[in-house]
Amino acid sequence: MSKLPGWLGRLGAELTDLGDRLEQRRAEAAGDETGLPVSNPAVPAGNVPSGGVPGEEARRGAGADRVPPPPSYAPSVAARPDPVAAIPWGMRVAAEAGWRLLVLAGTLWVLMRVISAVELVVLAFVAALLVTAMLQPTVARLRHYGLPRGLATAVTAVLGFVIMGLVGWFVVWQVMDNIDTLSDKVRTGIEDLKNWLLDSPFHVTEQQINDVAKNLSDTIGTNTEQITSAGLEGVTVMVELLTGMLLAMFSTLFLLYDGRRIWHWMLKLVPAQARPGVAGAGPRAWRTLTAYVRGTVLVALIDAIFIGLGIFFLDVPMAVPLAVFIFLFAFIPLVGAVISGALAVVVALVTQGVFTALMVLAVVLAVQQIEGHVLQPFILGRAVRVHPLAVVLSVAAGGMIAGIGGAVVAVPLVAVTNTVVGYLRAYGQEQALRYAPPPRGATAIDVAPTPAPGSPPGDIDHGGDDENGVDADMRKDHGK
Repeated sequence: MSKLPGWLGRLGAELTDLGDRLEQRRAEAAGDETGLPVSNPAVPAGNVPSGGVPGEEARRGAGADRVPPPPSYAPSVAARPDPVAAIPWGMRVAAEAGWRLLVLAGTLWVLMRVISAVELVVLAFVAALLVTAMLQPTVARLRHYGLPRGLATAVTAVLGFVIMGLVGWFVVWQVMDNIDTLSDKVRTGIEDLKNWLLDSPFHVTEQQINDVAKNLSDTIGTNTEQITSAGLEGVTVMVELLTGMLLAMFSTLFLLYDGRRIWHWMLKLVPAQARPGVAGAGPRAWRTLTAYVRGTVLVALIDAIFIGLGIFFLDVPMAVPLAVFIFLFAFIPLVGAVISGALAVVVALVTQGVFTALMVLAVVLAVQQIEGHVLQPFILGRAVRVHPLAVVLSVAAGGMIAGIGGAVVAVPLVAVTNTVVGYLRAYGQEQALRYAPPPRGATAIDVAPTPAPGSPPGDIDHGGDDENGVDADMRKDHGK
């Protein structure tokens, strides 16, 4: 009876060993079906005793650590890919660019709303910048002659504003002095135009002309309230114009006197990392603006002088005021020349007849052709060269946004933006090359084919390597 517990223990151990062997054979059979090598899952390497029989701890841990393989009849389930990897690359790029464009569009929209809210102030400041760009060389020359900065600024500003005021007064005086003569000539011209239409091959009858005149009179009589409201709006516009002129005058004075300090203060608002690039782009943008304003003033003056002389010799009334209008409208590229030329042709038509109007048209076209093909490239040069399509689109967009003022400042804004963007792009490339790791080996020879400091001038390696990458000079030295 005392041997019964020992016999039961040995029987349990044998049954456990038999179960482990069955599990091992089953695992081997599964490995043969999948083609993978299978080790004994029931016997870890660290728990095998010296006699080769697995111990009690190995038998206890075998069932806990081993995960049985799925049965052969279980369906295979494919792993789901990452959602980012499932989206095509082109769509991801479009999405990344799309939300950035949306942020940029929102920023521009907010900026335009702010500008439209203070449009008068913005236009006055831009006009002050243009006037300052025109007068700044005079201030610099007076300071070079020894005048203090305040006195040079005062002399330049007073002379500039006095000259502009005298020109405006002269134009108004000429218009008021010739308004009666012009009215008589307009009536005579309309009568001559009516007779010409009756005798022309267009088969226009007097009844049709009278109907047109009657409709025009009825339209004016019917829309009296609208005309009155337009007159009141004109008074408001005049008040705003005077306010803008005062703001532009004060801004011009401070820009002429303290422009450098204002620019340095604005640089402090720029982040430190971008400050060197902006500091370099600012003077170049100012030189572009100065070249544009001075060149445009010179071209407009030449247009006004030659077209005004042509109008004067053709005996068209108010030749001097028309020349001043041509000068002012020349600051609106493309569109201004057409408007001022059409105004001169209309005045010649209603006062002197069809032949004189055709002669004025010929003079205007000739001067504008000389301007476009000779004066603009020679005076403005490459400093402010802008593509004609960009000029047309910018003038149209500026006119739609801010009227005549927007059309005037559109082209210089595009020219300055072009200069700034070009400089920042070149500056960024230079910085990338400066902080890039230096080339080594054959790459260094290719990118820097210059002699080392202290070497003879003709000691430049021109790539005389053989097929094994050995330099020709090294082979020569080795042969010696």
